[in-house]
Amino acid sequence: MVDDRDDSGLANERSRSFGKGAAGSRGSRNMIQPDAVAKPPTRSSAVRNPFVVAGNAVFVLLMLVAIGGYFGLRQFTSPGPLAEAKTVYVPKGSGRDEIADSLERQGVIDGATTFTTGVYMLGHGNDLKAGEYAFKPGISMYDVMNILVDGKVIQHSITIPEGLTSQMIIDRLSQDDLLTGDAPPVPPEGALLPDTYKYERGTTRSAMVRKMQEEQKALVDQIWKQRSANLPLKSPAEMVTLASIVEKETGQADERPHVASVFINRLQKNMRLQSDPTVIYGMVGGKGKLDRALTSADLTQPTRFNTYTIAGLPPSPIANPGKAAMQAVATPLATKDLYFVADGTGGHAFAPTLDEHNKNVAKWRQFQQQGGNAQALPPQPAPAPDAPAAMPAPAPAEAPVAKPPSKPCKKGSKACKQQTEAEAPPTPPVPAPSPAADIPQPAPSTPLAPSTPAVPPAAQAPVAPNADPTQAAKPKKGGFDDPVANTDHDPLLDKTFDLNSPQTVQ
Repeated sequence: MVDDRDDSGLANERSRSFGKGAAGSRGSRNMIQPDAVAKPPTRSSAVRNPFVVAGNAVFVLLMLVAIGGYFGLRQFTSPGPLAEAKTVYVPKGSGRDEIADSLERQGVIDGATTFTTGVYMLGHGNDLKAGEYAFKPGISMYDVMNILVDGKVIQHSITIPEGLTSQMIIDRLSQDDLLTGDAPPVPPEGALLPDTYKYERGTTRSAMVRKMQEEQKALVDQIWKQRSANLPLKSPAEMVTLASIVEKETGQADERPHVASVFINRLQKNMRLQSDPTVIYGMVGGKGKLDRALTSADLTQPTRFNTYTIAGLPPSPIANPGKAAMQAVATPLATKDLYFVADGTGGHAFAPTLDEHNKNVAKWRQFQQQGGNAQALPPQPAPAPDAPAAMPAPAPAEAPVAKPPSKPCKKGSKACKQQTEAEAPPTPPVPAPSPAADIPQPAPSTPLAPSTPAVPPAAQAPVAPNADPTQAAKPKKGGFDDPVANTDHDPLLDKTFDLNSPQTVQ
């Protein structure tokens, strides 16, 4: 039989057990539900601040920029792609981007964007200068930037020799393709300083002329302040004028002070300068060169610059003298010389008296006759100081050669008449007047030119009208026979020569 007590006790135990389970755990219905998720911790209000958010973003951006900048800087400073030296011209007005694109197209850099960024980041965005630049192989963007910022452009040069006229200098500037702009008006003679000038491609011709004028003015003022005392020169302009004559008279630098002393001495004695280059300038002006040899008629042709026909200095310089010529005039050699003539070596022989000068001229003539390579011109003696160059009388014809007496003939016969006419001395020809007789002669002065002692009249022949002074008769045996020697047809009247330099005949 079943114990009812036992059954009820068992039920009570189960009931108690179940009650304990309900109290300590979920019910059977809730056992199939998932566990509740715990709530996250509450975030600080500072984290939600917009400034903090923005700061984080900036930090991230800066990190990216720093990383990019590092690699960009390496590219900016690393050797570039240029394989060989290259010249690049940056036109005026070019911007940063235009310059970068041009450099990239020409293979100087390999990244226009990197270049412009680097230039901007380094604070040189507006500092790049126009000009012509030379870049070496493998040059980095950084070095390219520095060259453009410093303006280290290529320097070209042009040399202006001493003794050119202002027109010649302007012509030379006009022929230089690296210069720009129209040629300016021709400046006055003596206003430009001959020298070697540096300039950049694209420089205007007017700017070059202004620079030459400024250099000349500064130098003239400096030399004038350092001049010797008691010079017969009244102003810096007169110093430049005389220096231009010295410049054209000799091509040897060490002779300039000596040549200057001759002209200074002549000015102090009120003697005419009688310089051939002044004659040429009076004839051709700024052209500067005569396309033929001077003649005696040229020397007497009156012009404002012909120092054979005017007293003192010409009205303005005949060329642009260099520094050495101006210094030679400002501080000439202390001499008493009044003459000079070529010595056959490229220099000149100087003399204080006419007698010594004529001896030097005789040596020059001997050199010519022995095959000297100087331009041979007919001779003429130098007139005495302060005396006009007198016109020489025509030389008589040569005396007939004596013949042995003929056999006596019958007086009145035809044969005797012919014999008498044959034995009669010939009638001397009447010399025609020299065309130089109608030409005004130079005023009294002492020439600088080479001359030769007078040739005996018996050795001369009459000068035909309009005779060409360059076609001299050949010397005959027994003496020097020159039909134009000692006449006004002689182009050697007061001439000076330089065998190794063409300056005296230009």
